[in-house]
Parts: sequence; C-alpha cells; structure tokens
Amino acid sequence: MTSPDVLSQDQIQTIRDRVRDLMPGVRADLEALTRIPSVSLDSFDQAQVQRSAEATAELLRAEGLDVEIVSEGGRPAVMGHVAGPEGSPTVLLYAHHDVQPPGALEDWDTDPFEPTERDGRLYGRGAADDKAGVMAHVAALRAHSGELPCSVRIFVEGEEEIASESLPRILSEHGDKLEADAIVLADSLNWAIGTPALTTTLRGSIRAVVTVRTLDHGVHSGMFGGACPDALTTLARLLATLHDDQGDVAIEGLKATDAPELDYDEARLREESGLLPGTELIGTGSILSRLWTKPAAVVIGIDAPAVDEAGNVLNASARAKINLRLHPQEDPQDAWAALQRHLADYAPWGATVEVELDEQGWGFAADAQGPVYDQARAAFADAWGTDPVDVGIGGSIPFVQAFAERFPDAAILVTGVEDPDTRAHGANESLHLGEFERTCAAEALLLARLGAMPRG
Repeated sequence: MTSPDVLSQDQIQTIRDRVRDLMPGVRADLEALTRIPSVSLDSFDQAQVQRSAEATAELLRAEGLDVEIVSEGGRPAVMGHVAGPEGSPTVLLYAHHDVQPPGALEDWDTDPFEPTERDGRLYGRGAADDKAGVMAHVAALRAHSGELPCSVRIFVEGEEEIASESLPRILSEHGDKLEADAIVLADSLNWAIGTPALTTTLRGSIRAVVTVRTLDHGVHSGMFGGACPDALTTLARLLATLHDDQGDVAIEGLKATDAPELDYDEARLREESGLLPGTELIGTGSILSRLWTKPAAVVIGIDAPAVDEAGNVLNASARAKINLRLHPQEDPQDAWAALQRHLADYAPWGATVEVELDEQGWGFAADAQGPVYDQARAAFADAWGTDPVDVGIGGSIPFVQAFAERFPDAAILVTGVEDPDTRAHGANESLHLGEFERTCAAEALLLARLGAMPRG
C-alpha cells in the first residue's frame, strides 16, 4: 500500500515517540477506570456506572474538551468537543465505558476489577472492552498537546453492553453535537498481534424465544410415555431443524455471501475458539464466510427441569432462546419472519409453538473507499509498520448502523484495541499492552493525517 503523503517521516516518528512517552500515564488512567465496576445491567449497582461516566468526563476535561454527561432515560453517556484549526475536518471518537458482568469469580485467575499484568497483557473486566477504547481516544488527544490538527467530538456511551437502548434518543436529541466528517468507533479488534485491521462488515442479529406446548399439565412418564409427546423432546426435535446435516443454517430465505479471502485456517480457528479435539466444524464454504457473511443459529438457553431435580414426568411445556446472526446486509425483520415461518412449518407432532422476538439489530457493511479510509490505512501502517487488512466480524454491534443512518455523509471507521486472545465478555479478559500502544499511536496519527489533508 502506498501511504498518502500528507505527513513526513519525521512528523510520523515524532508522534510515535510522543505516544510512547505518554503510555505510563495512559496506562495508569486505564487501570483506574478498570477498577470501577461499571456493569450496566439492572441487577448491578448503577452508581458505579455514574462514577465511571464522571471519571471519563474528568479525563476529557483535562484535555481541554467542553464536556457534558447526558442521559435520555438510559445510562449516562459522556459527550465533549474541542475546536481545531478553522476549516479543518471534524472527527467524532466513540467508545463505551460500561462493561459486562464479571461472571463466576472462580473462573478468573485474578480479581476482575483489579487490573493485573501478566506476560505483557493487562487482565481485568473492561481493560480491553472498552475502557481501552476510551483511553486510546484520550491518548490521541494528549499526543497533540492542546494543538489538535482537527476538530474533535467525543461520545462515550454508558450502555453498549445492554444493547444501547437509549442511543436513538440521544442521537435524536443531541445528534447536532456529534456531526462529523469521520467517525472512529473503537470497539472492534485487530486481525492478529502485529497486524492491524479495519472492520468493514458486521453481522446483524435477532434473538427469539420459542415455547413448545404438548400437554395442559405434566403427567406420569410411565403411564403416558410412548403415546403422548413431551414438550422437551419435541423442542429438541424442533431446534434440530435449524441446521441441515452439514451444519448449515436451514432457514429458507436468509442471505449468505462469500467473505474476502484471508489466511485463516482450521488450526487457527481451533486455537482461538478452544474447540475440543475431535469436535468437527459445522457448515460449508470458507471458514471466514461461515464466521462473517453466512447466517449462524445458536441455542443460547433452555428452560427445562434441572437434571438433579427431574421427576418421571412428561413435561407439558419447554422453551429455548435462539440467537440468529445475519448477513451484514440482511433486514432483521425479514430474518424474523423467516424464523417464524420455519418454526411453525417444522413443529413436530402438531405441537403448539409460540415465538417471541426478544431483540434485533442491523448489521453493517462499509464502502471503505475514499480519502478518509486512505488516511486511516496509512495511520495503521505508520503505527504497526505493516499494512492493515480489512476484516469482517461475526458478532453484532448495532450502534454502528445507528451512527451510519444518523450521519450518512460521514466516513465510518470501525477500529479497536482487542486481539484474538482478548476474551472480551469472558473470564480473564485482557489487553495486549504492545498492541494498545500501537492503537493509541494509530489514532494520534490519524488525527494528524486528517488535519493535514488538502482542504477544498
């Protein structure tokens, strides 16, 4: 890749050196944020989410931003802005300060809210997802020492981990304060340690609850088994129809395309996923197509009697929660209709089947071309010393589409600090400190590059 020549090599090295010198303070502030257990689920202390918002606001104020904390019926979000040179572009920086629950503490090697370094990685809930994203923005601001090359607006959300429920209201009420030429959404990951990535596609998703009823009450399994179907067996047969014999999703009408060709083999998938020896892969086509651009159906929960408490009874009803990941350009309402039709058509033995939509979210597909994307790729190359790759993500980040719809003329850059071993949302979440420094440098270089672009 040929880097657009808007910065000299001396300018690039000066910014890299400045970021390197800033990293001890950036890391200390990241650790302080990580110690705040800002879990946004209702069952956790929401005073901690407010505390996290206030700490984030103070970090931004210290860099000269005009900051406010806003809440439109949801968790507190932090917004700020600072003007750059007249006529310079405006860049919006996004991250989120809320985190996932820690889960079972016994699964962690160290306290999830006491950041701990081991082998070049910083462990802790939110150390990567996404308080490192917050601090990458802060580091980029610090690198320019109050002389920003472009105008900056910032939005740090407080409820991304609970599906950004109030984001549409925030964008409606405060969207004029977030208008930008380029939007950096720092909540994704890089291709590998040492190889940066720009995320250009994200799958959409729907989550649904299916309930199966076969009896109006539970009955003795010995007296009525063999003639009357129980709901749990019926549900299991119904769920099995979601895939064909090769493991491809069997719901008719869903979109699927081939993903770009990148070097990603079965050995890497097994290592990154923890797939047990002997367990086969499911589906057909390239692995990346299965992960990025084809639908995936997963049963993520079942309500049924616990094994240790089960009696000899034909269960009258049973239910399951299904997570369906969608092609980046699939309309979730179309997918929802297809899932409803499938479950109704394949109901075993005339069982009563009810399906309820629990959650839906659009995917995202960027036309990642143009001068802003050129400068972003060049900034990655400046920071890593190697060209970035364009990647898809199998997961869903619905807020990306919300920003794309609200700001259709802005270039959307989905970046991140994570790597394949980050284990975001799981036990022992961690941040690779070397990659974090390069991410901070890349963002500081991006601001410089955008500010140095010719102005029409």
